[in-house]
Amino acid sequence: MDAKMIGNKIAGARKKINMSQSRLAGHVFVSPQAVGKWERGESMPDIITLNQLAKILDVDLNYFSENRSSPNAISTVEETIPEVNNLANSHQHQLLTNFSGNDLAKTDFAGVIAHKLKFNGSNLRGSDFTGADLTGSSFLGSDAHEASFQAANLTDCSLSATDLTAANFDQAILVRTKFYALELAGAKISNTKLMEVKLSKTDLRKTVFENCIFEGVDFDYSDLRGLSLDGQTFTGVLFHNAALNETTFKGATLKNVSFRSTFALTNKYYRAIKTICFEGATMDKLTYASLKGLGADLSKVNLV
Repeated sequence: MDAKMIGNKIAGARKKINMSQSRLAGHVFVSPQAVGKWERGESMPDIITLNQLAKILDVDLNYFSENRSSPNAISTVEETIPEVNNLANSHQHQLLTNFSGNDLAKTDFAGVIAHKLKFNGSNLRGSDFTGADLTGSSFLGSDAHEASFQAANLTDCSLSATDLTAANFDQAILVRTKFYALELAGAKISNTKLMEVKLSKTDLRKTVFENCIFEGVDFDYSDLRGLSLDGQTFTGVLFHNAALNETTFKGATLKNVSFRSTFALTNKYYRAIKTICFEGATMDKLTYASLKGLGADLSKVNLV
């Protein structure tokens, strides 16, 4: 691969969604100086980082190959997709669904019914999506600080590399929703059932979960250290490769829940499992046996 060509393509895609070098750097966990070197052709991201960049910049991975130079590989603000809303005894409506790169801070989206919206590199700080049906929509590289998704339908939505600090997800519908590399400090997910949701590579240490039911949820490579999950229900949940030091499940219900790492079990992993608090938790025999084999303290656990 040609470093200069790759750098030009990274810069072009970044600018298309109005994202700064500093913000892009934060999403892939490198310094702004590293992004600058990539764009000047002085160095190149590795293939894993390049794959992450493709997702964040909303381009196909082939966009970075030498024979792909078409700007059509990048979603632009001008691009529109017809979305049909079928309402009883009403006319069909076409909606502009691509809001990428727009400044939409404190915009009122409450109650809208619009599927497959695109918010890539958008400013959504303080925006209100209360009660909105956003099925199949994507939020990538956006700023949704303090946005409200209360009672919003986020079925099949994808939220990647987006700042959701202090966002409100109370009573949100979270079905097959994908959370990837997000900022969720102070965000509140409460009074909801998470079904087949995937939370990947996300720092959840300062996220608030209250009165939730987790069914088929995967906490893949996420950081749950010190997180309180007390009194909540977990069925068919995977905590594989998650950081779990000092996590608490006091009074929680766990059925068919797996904490076993998919990689080699190290002494560090065993030590982390021993720090988890299961005081007063209720669990089935298989979950109990798995945790017992990992050395967890199950002295105050109830079996069902």
